[in-house]
Amino acid sequence: MIRDEFFWISQINKASVVSNFEEHLLDEATAKLAARGIDTVEKEAEVDASKRVKKYITYEPMVIAATGPEVTILHAGRSSQDILSTARVAILREQGMAIADALDTVIEKLLSLAEEHRDTLVPNYTNGVAAQPNSYAHYLLGFIAPMLRDRERLNQCLVRYNECPMGATVLNGTGWPLNRDTMARLLGFDRPRLNAFDCTCETPVDFALEISAIAASIGVHVGSMINDIMVQYAQSRPWIILQEGGENTYVSSAMPQKRNPGLMNNCRGDASDVVAEMAAVYTRVHNLVPGMVDGKSVAKNTRMTQSTVSMLQRFLKVLNALRINPERALEELNSDWTASQEIADRLMLDHGLPFRIGHHVASRMVSWARANNVLPKDFPYEQMQRLYKEEILEEFPEGPQELPMCEAEFLDALDPRKIIANRKTKGSAAPSEVEFMLNDFRAKLQSERNKTDGLRKQVNEAISGLQSAFAAYL
Repeated sequence: MIRDEFFWISQINKASVVSNFEEHLLDEATAKLAARGIDTVEKEAEVDASKRVKKYITYEPMVIAATGPEVTILHAGRSSQDILSTARVAILREQGMAIADALDTVIEKLLSLAEEHRDTLVPNYTNGVAAQPNSYAHYLLGFIAPMLRDRERLNQCLVRYNECPMGATVLNGTGWPLNRDTMARLLGFDRPRLNAFDCTCETPVDFALEISAIAASIGVHVGSMINDIMVQYAQSRPWIILQEGGENTYVSSAMPQKRNPGLMNNCRGDASDVVAEMAAVYTRVHNLVPGMVDGKSVAKNTRMTQSTVSMLQRFLKVLNALRINPERALEELNSDWTASQEIADRLMLDHGLPFRIGHHVASRMVSWARANNVLPKDFPYEQMQRLYKEEILEEFPEGPQELPMCEAEFLDALDPRKIIANRKTKGSAAPSEVEFMLNDFRAKLQSERNKTDGLRKQVNEAISGLQSAFAAYL
């Protein structure tokens, strides 16, 4: 079933027949005549796609041709303005639910990857520089969290705009006593949108603005993760990479060694397109007097939503194609000094040194190690003792004169796995916290999914109910 402008114009006409007859605004003969005309137009459009028109001013003549001019009473108290506003809101409502479905699938995959990689340790980066060790599960949860916020905002937006413009007429209501509550219910909305001016002048624009802003936020999060993975492709031995072949990678035409990550390049481009579509939506509507059509185009606004769905579908392919090498990731961690903060923390927490003094001790350690090409696991404890004494003499002579950490404690502090296990704060990378977040985020995802499913069920049941009620007039 194609739920385009033609579909919704037909639904609005059917609802008008049912509602107006119930309100004694149509006699039975006229209601049945109008119903027969609507049914005829729908059947003709099934055969001839050119009759699947998108505007009421081209739809109505087909109903008249199938019946007679007396059916135009159906249009009393209505306008192309409120009809098209209702159709536009209904179409964006469905497009928003399509984004929700695609985002749900991506979040579900990220949660599955996080479950799989609870024990995979990887380096994380700030300012483009290796910063601290992390579990890959915790890292992924760090992307799931903002995507869940996007998901929540999407549902809030769908609820906020599930109000029906029908009955607003042009912008100030109508003298015809159309039952707006009945019209809203028959079309799957929660209630009528209250202010008639808002219904036709602002709502169709604002809904697109909100959806596009959420879409752009999703695009930013997708692009951020894609770019973080892409950093590995600058290494000769990445710890995360796309499985080769298919649409995932392609070989350079000139350099046989290259396996270019085409799938990720294309997905990053998709994310940029989504952000650009958001900018286009805002650009089309700024600096206009109310009531202009610039920002109301279904074709342009659905291009934005469909770009978002396509981006998420391609991102899902990226996630399915990822190949993570835990051994190589640990090797990368042990080749740099992402554990140095743990030295400063333990000197403070366990031995009472001022944090800044411990920080300076750890900084001396890193400087010496890099100057002498020494890796963390090979750092001599005796050298650490000497560096500690230098720092104490220079900056904190009142402190302990000997390094208070024993050799076993020193080596323990340089072990990425022990660092992760030692995290104690809520939301940290500690295994117990990762477990809690996995369960919590999964529950949040299901909650948001249930809300969208409830809205979809409401709309589908309304359409089905309207069709049954309408059939009585055929």
